[in-house]
Amino acid sequence: MQSVQLKASLLGPNRAIILRTLGPAYFYFLVAGTVTVMLGPLLPQLIQHWQIQDAQAGTLFTADFIGQLCGAWIAARGLRASLIYGSILSAAGCIALTWLGFGAAHIALFCLGVGLGTGLTAGNIIAGTTLPAVRTRLLAFLNVAWGLGAIACPLLINLTSAGGIRRFLFVIAALLVAASLFSIALPRTSLTAEDSEALEPSGPKSATAERRFPLPPLPLISFAAAMFLYVGVENSLGGWLPSYAIRSSSSLQASSIAIYFWIAELIGRLLVTTLMAILSEATLYRLSLAMLLVIEGLLCSITHPSTYSIIALTILGGFTLAPVFPLLVSYMLARTGNHRRLGVLFASASVGGAVLPWVTGVCSTYFHGLRAGLVVPAAGAALLLLLSGIVTTKVIAPLKINS
Repeated sequence: MQSVQLKASLLGPNRAIILRTLGPAYFYFLVAGTVTVMLGPLLPQLIQHWQIQDAQAGTLFTADFIGQLCGAWIAARGLRASLIYGSILSAAGCIALTWLGFGAAHIALFCLGVGLGTGLTAGNIIAGTTLPAVRTRLLAFLNVAWGLGAIACPLLINLTSAGGIRRFLFVIAALLVAASLFSIALPRTSLTAEDSEALEPSGPKSATAERRFPLPPLPLISFAAAMFLYVGVENSLGGWLPSYAIRSSSSLQASSIAIYFWIAELIGRLLVTTLMAILSEATLYRLSLAMLLVIEGLLCSITHPSTYSIIALTILGGFTLAPVFPLLVSYMLARTGNHRRLGVLFASASVGGAVLPWVTGVCSTYFHGLRAGLVVPAAGAALLLLLSGIVTTKVIAPLKINS
């Protein structure tokens, strides 16, 4: 049978071809991880430098992720170009940040975000459609690369501290240019589109051709909401926990808390494939969200947290978040394939990254404490858990057998 032979051939593909297809995406995610999370560990310095309040600082996240929304919207139409030009645009944004004030910094962050939105969306689609048989594992490893970059961010800030924020931004810009040059190696016409169509269970071609959006209305709204909430929750915690920690305990440093959080998320993503051997994907998805909700509830309810409790809750928060995104994207791509309008769904993730960290800052300023602000990501985790029934539903279409 042709379909069986094709599947077997793809499970043992030529390593050089796979390296050429996935290598640039993995390297880009390594750099993009640093760029995406850098506002968190830099935020205390920026607040002090610009003499701004939490509500104002939250607008920096909004500018960044509105840019990501715009970038994600167009990324699926040209995966190779999205990685190349997205890296260059983010590098330009980093360089502009070295000399701009608070107001104009929003423009630079918007440009940086557009570049991130195009590159991150393209990378997820490339990894999620190259080998559908091992989609979840490839996405998990892609997010491991992103996690390594996120961990490197506070370390790089410490290493470049002698030259201040400016030196750090120049180093990041250089790495982004390198990612752009590496992405030139991507094949102009990827083999993954045909392969993913051959391997994915699908309905009649006429139904696919008539579908304007990747999914029917209810699943489309559910996945868009889940992407919105996940990225919003992750960036609210990753962005505000460093500030929360140093305000709660004078012995803690913002960069250390950021490292704890992203290392915990990295370890969690490394263990995803192991955990999947013990638990089903749906069980792991729901269990992770339930544990995350408990941890965020503790963050919001403990009035005077100790140094060790802050560290422990930070680590547990990152660890429980880890499996959610690769599983969410895997469920989504299993139902959409490489649809040219996937940018709609990835753009919703950027909206979450723009809105929830900003709302967290607004609540913190209004209620005079970040503990109140952290109710925002806790509510997001609760809504993610409510949506898990629709997200984890697998649509099984008739399997075509060719003899």
